[in-house]
Amino acid sequence: MEGTELNAYYDEAAVERWAGEADKRPGRTAFQRDRARVLHSAALRRLAGKTQVVTPGTRSQAWDPSPRTRLTHSLECAQVGRELGAALGCDPDLVETACLSHDLGHPPFGHNGEQALNDVAQSCGGFEGNAQSLRLLTRIEPKRFVQDEESGDLVSVGLNLTRAALDAATKYPWPRGAHPADPASPKFGVYEDDRPVFDWIRKGAPATRTCFEAQVMDWADDVAYSVHDVEDGLHAGHIDPNCLHAEPERREIFAVAIGRYVPADTDPAELAAALDRLLDQEWWPHGYDGTAVAQARLKDATSQLIGRFCLAAEGATRERWGSGRLTRYAAELVVPRATRHECAVLKAVADRYVMQRAEQERLRADQRIVVAELAEALAARAPEGLDPQFRALFDAAGDDRARERVIVDQIASLTDASARSLHDRLTARRP
Repeated sequence: MEGTELNAYYDEAAVERWAGEADKRPGRTAFQRDRARVLHSAALRRLAGKTQVVTPGTRSQAWDPSPRTRLTHSLECAQVGRELGAALGCDPDLVETACLSHDLGHPPFGHNGEQALNDVAQSCGGFEGNAQSLRLLTRIEPKRFVQDEESGDLVSVGLNLTRAALDAATKYPWPRGAHPADPASPKFGVYEDDRPVFDWIRKGAPATRTCFEAQVMDWADDVAYSVHDVEDGLHAGHIDPNCLHAEPERREIFAVAIGRYVPADTDPAELAAALDRLLDQEWWPHGYDGTAVAQARLKDATSQLIGRFCLAAEGATRERWGSGRLTRYAAELVVPRATRHECAVLKAVADRYVMQRAEQERLRADQRIVVAELAEALAARAPEGLDPQFRALFDAAGDDRARERVIVDQIASLTDASARSLHDRLTARRP
């Protein structure tokens, strides 16, 4: 079986679960079980209705196939991460599990919804999609329950994944305000009331350091969304490839990248060189008209870019760490500076021409109103207005802070469409 030999490179602590349980089917590895649990979860299915860049169900006037959602992005990230991880000696099921899990906690309306929900959740510790993913994997997604020794009540342990799988899915292994390089950063990976399981996951791990599999997952995420967001932007007619040769468009792209996708002290000339390296490739899509030939050429370009970014990381990592199996905390993923710049330029292109469109800002403003009004309406009606799962959690909450967190959990679980539908119902707004 594929993962059996590879699991020999992971110790007993890595395959331990918060709640011990017997395997239903002997012969499977612990990480194959983890992957199956995430793949069959309701949380993963819900990503089909959550925004990646273009809102699901919308269509531009240009020829536009179905745009990517959070689900299709997660599946593509998983494919990239699985192959890169396997090439570097990781258990491929473990890396794939991390990639499938990395966006589970994201709320409706993409990063815009995440920011709006963070505003709502200030008094209960804020909201962060990665911290929400951990909460979902270890508490909210109903799969395994254990009996509390003191109260005798049944308590959810979520999907009850292995320590290594939960660690591999953790991009930011620190609580709010504890970013090792930037305490003001909004990025964090655990809420205070989830610290017990987080501390269990991180037992023996170097403080604030991500494991090797999480680094592979993180790079696979960057590669997938940088390449595919540009592909979707071309399909939708939002990106004109000719603009990438012209001023002032190029300066605007680099301005978007600096401070957001690369450090603030990055020389724009480095980004210009990175963009020119991509434009000089014979497979680069210098035009796009939606024909079958153009679609095929664009798809080849996305494949070339993914291969370019992954092979660069694989080669640099092997050069630094050798040819053996690289797992857990035995190595660090090495991505060449020039490769990171190429990836960052693609992110900035999608940001500049897709996310910064005027109609997108109007849509985002409306989405923020929906999230804020939903939180207010649910708080006024709780627990009756909550779904049965969250109603029970609200009733069991010990204080106002915990009850507010349950309302945030309810909103985060919604898709774009269900958030609007629930908002319309609770506020009597008619579509």
